[in-house]
Amino acid sequence: MTIDRVMFAFAGTMILLSLALTLWVSPYFMWLTAFVGANMLQAAFTGFCPAAAILRKIGVKPGCAF
Repeated sequence: MTIDRVMFAFAGTMILLSLALTLWVSPYFMWLTAFVGANMLQAAFTGFCPAAAILRKIGVKPGCAF
């Protein structure tokens, strides 16, 4: 897998997990959803994603976007 696909999978998993935690644990987990969305938005404009940098350092193959 490339960094692009891993990032899409990671972001989607975090959003679904935070929504489930919001439903079953506390409504404050919506802040996690907002954080993931804001990070995706800033990565779209700046091209910098902290998680992609970490994945690159551990040896995941580069993709087109990151």
